Amino acid sequence: MRRSGAAALSVLVCSLLAVTGCTGDEAAPAPPAATVVASTTWVGALAKAAGADDVHVVAPANIPDPAGFTPTAADLAPAGKAEHVLYAETDGFAVALREAAGKAHLVPVKPGNTLPEIRAAVTALGEVLGTQAAAATWLKSFESQVNGLSYSLRGSAPIPPSTAVAAADVAAWAPFAGAKVVATYGPGPATGAALTALVAKKPKLLLASVHHPNDVPRIPGAIRVDLVNYPGADLDLLAVFETNGDRLSATFTM
Repeated sequence: MRRSGAAALSVLVCSLLAVTGCTGDEAAPAPPAATVVASTTWVGALAKAAGADDVHVVAPANIPDPAGFTPTAADLAPAGKAEHVLYAETDGFAVALREAAGKAHLVPVKPGNTLPEIRAAVTALGEVLGTQAAAATWLKSFESQVNGLSYSLRGSAPIPPSTAVAAADVAAWAPFAGAKVVATYGPGPATGAALTALVAKKPKLLLASVHHPNDVPRIPGAIRVDLVNYPGADLDLLAVFETNGDRLSATFTM
């Protein structure tokens, strides 16, 4: 049976392009990955953990307080072209970001640096992005590594536990390393009677947030430990735990 000229040409082209998997019909292009715009690296890291592979972050990673960033129209422009726009309600520019999102799917995220908070956020984002399997795989590995790190830190921590006064946004790091929070401060600086009460606690540690350097109180005798919540530009959440773990463990012999 003779092939038509068009059919013969199709066979010839497919033979030459066999490595591409040509079947005689024009191959359908792979669907593009969902594009995600995240307000900060903290939110972006949770999206990445959930399986997002194209994450654009609005607030720069190299500023002390990403939540307090004031974006320009150019900074917000990618939101109007994204499929999903993620933000935390505590971000100072959340309203502006929502307004710039246009028809994008708005997804509020609740950042946190405890395992239950991370598990809840990553699981929820996996459902939004349709990447549940990737989110579950990441969580299994991440939780194992964090539990191992915490176990090692708490095993090396002083007995009885070091007492700590902590900025409210970094207080959760104390039990991670086997310390005990006896009082918190912030947001905002502690003054007057509030400062006097903190000093009266006579803590060994002062857990300060690098994101709010102007809030840190002066507590004589306390060892100051600067802790972070936001990942770097690489959106690596584990690196945050490793960094804070190193800084806290350095106080064990002081």
